[in-house]
Amino acid sequence: MNYRQFIAQPGKRFRFANHDPDFTAELKNPPAETPADLARQQDIFFAHKDHSILILFQAMDSAGKDDTIKHVLSSVDPQGCKATSFDEPSKKDFKHDYLWRYVRELPEAGQIGIFNRSYYEQVTAERIHPEKRKEWKLSIETKGDRLWPQRYQEINNFESYLNANGVTLIKCFLHISKHKQAERLFERTQLPEKKWKFSMTDLEDRRLWASYMKVYEEVINRTSTKTAPWYIIPGNHRWFTRAAVTSLVFATLKQFHARYPTGDKDQKKDLLKAQRLLKKEL
Repeated sequence: MNYRQFIAQPGKRFRFANHDPDFTAELKNPPAETPADLARQQDIFFAHKDHSILILFQAMDSAGKDDTIKHVLSSVDPQGCKATSFDEPSKKDFKHDYLWRYVRELPEAGQIGIFNRSYYEQVTAERIHPEKRKEWKLSIETKGDRLWPQRYQEINNFESYLNANGVTLIKCFLHISKHKQAERLFERTQLPEKKWKFSMTDLEDRRLWASYMKVYEEVINRTSTKTAPWYIIPGNHRWFTRAAVTSLVFATLKQFHARYPTGDKDQKKDLLKAQRLLKKEL
């Protein structure tokens, strides 16, 4: 699958109207990258331990973040992957800067980190709901509308810093239509395995759909960069969302290493020595 078709091109005006959430690329068969392919590529990545990958998921409620994350995790070694969900900030979080709790969960070398929602909540949800940002310790200079341009710059600087220090970002916005969201929210109220996910806040945010779309457009336009672009993944068909994200993660992993590490001269000597010793026992 050509995952590059989902990139919100830096420097080019992004609009949701130009991205069809029903898009499936007429894909009828499973993508070339199977779960086994993804597992092997992740194992090679884990063995080298020289870079890390951070996958961010942002979306409106019921767009399929949990389902997609579960699908990706089901294919890889849990030793090399960690998913973190971020709820409302705690009292302890409010005693620090807004990036602090995310920095604590960054993946180490060889790891894939997954953020179910991220610091982008601080330029989307907190913009739509001003009450959410009252607890942050903001200077006079950053209050009001001046806050958002500053945070965009801080986020871009932060992501540039991560990239320069061996952390590759994959930023996925799961793009679902308002009608499809209504179907899935209704489904949540009906199915026993989904009822626990339902909250009336889902409907409250749904009434603010147009505001969220406007804010997300601005965020994507301001923070889709060459080193950390946004990928707008069509979200109306769960199977395609999973396939697209799997293809994207596989292609990213493959950019690093095609084979397992061979080791240096000392390690090769140790291997030969170990083989001789073990052969005597066998």
